[in-house]
Amino acid sequence: MNMSQILKHTYTLLIILMSFGALAQESVSDDPETIQNNIDYRVNQAQFDIESHNYFQAKNELDEALKLAQKIDNKKSLGIIYSKIGKLQFITEEPNEAIKSLIKANKIQRLAKDETNLAETYKVLGNVYYSKKEFNKALEYYTSSHSLFEQANLNNYVAEVLLNEGKTHLALGEYSEAKSKLQKSVVLANRYELDKVLSSAKINLGLALYKLNLKNDALSEANEGLSIAKNNNFVNVLNEGYLIISDLHQLNGEYKKANNFLKKYVFISDSLLEVKRNNLSNEKRIQLLTDNQTEYQKEQSADLEEQKAANDLSKLTTILSIALITILSLLTLSLYKNNNIRLKTNNMLHKKNSELIVSKEKAELASKTKANFLSTVTHELRTPLYAVTGLTNMLLEENPKPEQIQHLKSLKFSGDYLLTFINDILQINKIEANKVDIEPEPFNLKKKITNVIAALKNSANDNNTKLHFEYEENLPENFVADQIKISQILINLVGNSIKFTKDGDIWVKVSKLSQNSEIFNLRFEIEDNGIGISKEKQEQLFDSFSQGSIQINRKYGGTGLGLSIVKGLVKILKGKIYLESELGKGSNFIFEIPLKYTEKEEVVEEKKSYFNDISDIDLENINILVVEDNKINQMITKKILNKMKLNCDVVDHGEAAVESVKDKAYDVVLMDIHMPGISGLEATKIIRGFNKEITIFALTAVTLEDKMHEFDEAGFDDIISKPFKQEDFEKKLFNALMGENHQKAT
Repeated sequence: MNMSQILKHTYTLLIILMSFGALAQESVSDDPETIQNNIDYRVNQAQFDIESHNYFQAKNELDEALKLAQKIDNKKSLGIIYSKIGKLQFITEEPNEAIKSLIKANKIQRLAKDETNLAETYKVLGNVYYSKKEFNKALEYYTSSHSLFEQANLNNYVAEVLLNEGKTHLALGEYSEAKSKLQKSVVLANRYELDKVLSSAKINLGLALYKLNLKNDALSEANEGLSIAKNNNFVNVLNEGYLIISDLHQLNGEYKKANNFLKKYVFISDSLLEVKRNNLSNEKRIQLLTDNQTEYQKEQSADLEEQKAANDLSKLTTILSIALITILSLLTLSLYKNNNIRLKTNNMLHKKNSELIVSKEKAELASKTKANFLSTVTHELRTPLYAVTGLTNMLLEENPKPEQIQHLKSLKFSGDYLLTFINDILQINKIEANKVDIEPEPFNLKKKITNVIAALKNSANDNNTKLHFEYEENLPENFVADQIKISQILINLVGNSIKFTKDGDIWVKVSKLSQNSEIFNLRFEIEDNGIGISKEKQEQLFDSFSQGSIQINRKYGGTGLGLSIVKGLVKILKGKIYLESELGKGSNFIFEIPLKYTEKEEVVEEKKSYFNDISDIDLENINILVVEDNKINQMITKKILNKMKLNCDVVDHGEAAVESVKDKAYDVVLMDIHMPGISGLEATKIIRGFNKEITIFALTAVTLEDKMHEFDEAGFDDIISKPFKQEDFEKKLFNALMGENHQKAT
């Protein structure tokens, strides 16, 4: 084989090898998911470069990402990239160019309905207009950003927007609005541990308070914000803080302190300016270009060296190279195939993972939406019910005319029925969310069932139905369990039997199935000879809102929730429930639960009369503040307190509550939650900032369990649910107001 033939074969093999390489490269580079991964990497790298003040590198990364996003026409990525470019242009002091880029991002994100990133774009636009001193324009964009972040339930982002809104109101001289926005920002920043936002918000809040002539509070807030910035080395916040505190001291006539803080401001300001100049200088730009050119020259030199070495190879080396290239070609082909398989597998995994993440987010959003919906509906229903039941009880106690009594009792019945329905819905929600706590206590089971039967006897008499109770002989009576849940189960099941049994009998039976040491497995039966249930209806009987038929629902009434609640409660008590029934002959509901035997007797709490036994002199110095925006509820609560010989002041929003507690010494605050302006939660947090001792009750219609932690975090001592039971309300107030005084007296 002569030299020309060897070179010819070598050239052919090289062409094959290069073709495989090009094919593999083209396959990878054209894959949309690979391109998207490349885009995401470049955007993240650009963000890192921005934070590191490497602005030119960030610009290069964003330009490359933009080309790739245009190639696959990914609208979401295009919107994010234009928004980042606008942010970078704002940092590099090109405000007009920044606005153009951000407007592009705005249009794309609105079309793509990418509301979360659109909120971020609005925020940056607000920052640009703020820097141009177009404050009203800035405020418009901040308001839009605030609204979108709130809709997405991203309250950690809302904190920064509120800070920016507050600073803008300060610049416009609108100090009350600035104070309100900054206080809300402080609350959210505290909740989500956003120290940078918290420090800046407190510093600016200090300025707002000073402008509102609250000088002591002003310096306290500003110094606290400055301390947080120092501890975390937030240089930009320190720079802002030193200037504001210098101004505050100067306004106070403390010129020496003002001068010291001004010097610190000038020093940090100069340092920040120097860093910015270094990263924006022409020398830096030239250095980057030089580095790129040097790298290119090195690559060219390496290629020349390799070419020279190749020309010096001997014939033997060429033959060996051909053999080696052949082997490498086969290996490359194998690797290419494996790479394609791996790439497809990875793409599939990425896709499935993305689908799972989206499904998870949708499920979480649906759960939050359901909880928020139930919270809102519950509040909106219970609030007017508070007025209905409160006014009805008052009218019944005020000697109504004989012909009015029956109407008032009917009204009370309707109110109680609606309240039962709402409570049933809440109970179902708690059971489904696994948020029902078990509260075991010693109790007498036989006595408990006897009391339930006695309470339902009148209903049974109305249907001409007799109730019978059989308790197995030698079965212990005292057990430790959640007696309230057992009562709920029995009331629902016996009440259900009464509803569907006329001119008949109902038997309540309790017997022992088995015993393991102190644990008794008990069997409860509620048997009747009523209308019975068909086989096809029995299957869905324990489902929510399910009854035998629409006709049965109309004829016998009820919500269709009772048996669903029973099933959930039995499951919580680690038991099981089943049904034996035949249409026209009756039904037998059977449930089995384990109960722990105890020798302890049940502790029965005696009913107390609270404020009736206390003289007017003891009560005249007690001050109660009622915070409630509903005028009818204000009147009802005030009348209830007056009947208890207690005087109160009434305000109708959270801001007024905060000012009232500052101005006057109150013993108890009854705080509504949903109000215009700041909510009861936010007002309580602000009060706790300067008064840790005062007793604050949440007087609210919100009762969902997943909201309870918010009440604890806000600083409430207890919760009184509307509409409340008079005795419970009196007991809580008595313990809060008179407990300490009685201890001193004894």
